[in-house]
Amino acid sequence: MSNNDLFPNNNNTKTGAPLPERMRPTTLDEVVGQPDLLAIGRPLRALTEGDTLPSMLFWGPPGCGKTTLARVIANSSSARFLEYSAVQVGSKELKLVMSEAGKLLRATGQKTIIFLDEIHRFNKAQQDALLPPVESGEVILIGATTENPSFEINSALLSRMRLFVLEELTRTNLKDLMIRALANDELLLKYNIEFDESAIDMLSILGDGDARTSLNLLEIAVLSAPNDTKTISSELLESMIQERTLRYDRVGEEHYNLISALHKSVRNSDPDASLYYLARMLEAGEDPLYISRRIVRMASEDIGMADPNALVQAIAARDTVQFLGMPECALALGQAVVYISMAPKSNAIYTAYSEASKIVKKGVSHPVPKHIRNAPTKMMKQLGYGKGYEYAHDTEEGVTAMSCLPNAIKDKRFYHPTERGIEKRYKERLESILKWRKEKEK
Repeated sequence: MSNNDLFPNNNNTKTGAPLPERMRPTTLDEVVGQPDLLAIGRPLRALTEGDTLPSMLFWGPPGCGKTTLARVIANSSSARFLEYSAVQVGSKELKLVMSEAGKLLRATGQKTIIFLDEIHRFNKAQQDALLPPVESGEVILIGATTENPSFEINSALLSRMRLFVLEELTRTNLKDLMIRALANDELLLKYNIEFDESAIDMLSILGDGDARTSLNLLEIAVLSAPNDTKTISSELLESMIQERTLRYDRVGEEHYNLISALHKSVRNSDPDASLYYLARMLEAGEDPLYISRRIVRMASEDIGMADPNALVQAIAARDTVQFLGMPECALALGQAVVYISMAPKSNAIYTAYSEASKIVKKGVSHPVPKHIRNAPTKMMKQLGYGKGYEYAHDTEEGVTAMSCLPNAIKDKRFYHPTERGIEKRYKERLESILKWRKEKEK
């Protein structure tokens, strides 16, 4: 068997089951695509073959083999295997099952593996309920999640499970999988339909790393092909599969991965990457207003005074989103993204505000100097409010030597402009103002 084979020669038709289920492997040697976990001598293989299983968490994208691995491990173990989905089972039912597992262990010595798919769907209280039997070893819990465990799994539960990270399947994996299915699945063989290489390539791209998606698309193509079809080409396939659903979770990790990629591409002055990640989000249904708000943030955080017009462009894009909506506003967002990508970069405003914020958050509220306080009442004037205030417009230079910071921090500098873009002019002006004030103080 090739090292790239994802599923075995499996003729089990499992009447009524979809193709991914019919082609599911049953042993570790039949599963590939995760060499870092399953190669000879690697941790997961060693634990499985030695039947010394700890509680585990499988984290990986859809269709990479999390459920398959759990079932293969169960086939190799002497333990009883129970499979649940966190979407369908409640914590009350699981508590009862775990209690029975504890009794079975004490009575017969037989362990119980509980596989809980989509474990991230359990809330904190439900996850807490899993802790005692996992910690005591009464059950071996295998959880599966597509979400980042750092955000979705309680730290207490996570610390008691061994984390295994599964990688997205490659296009080669998906192609070999589909070729093997066409050659070995009894139901597909009845149709006697071949796929040319370009069609298999297209399905591997549409699969987007998801074995389940590729196999389902393959089966749909076979079952929906015209009666006289002998070979399915990429052109015929394209007419049969109108539009795929992009893999994107607007509240999950991929949401944060893509907006982070967009922001960092803009910061690195890469308009091509910025447009790519923008398109990824918009075409998958992301809220354009959310993206526009982040673009406004980028304009201030990463460009600032190096090109103040970047913020104007960002606000204009936001207004266009509200005025036009999708799909018309996509071009305005693209224009803004390209503009801020190509603009000179400076984080001086971001750094300056952060420094000022740190002082404020220390909890010491330095009093505002009296000479720049407003004095709307007679009493305030008597207390010295506004006394000594110098009106900048009355001076030839348009500035005064008057200090506006509280006395305790009067020499503090927050804003340090760069020499990039327009900000270079502001740096020169600020330096001249500071020099003039210092001379006036002498």
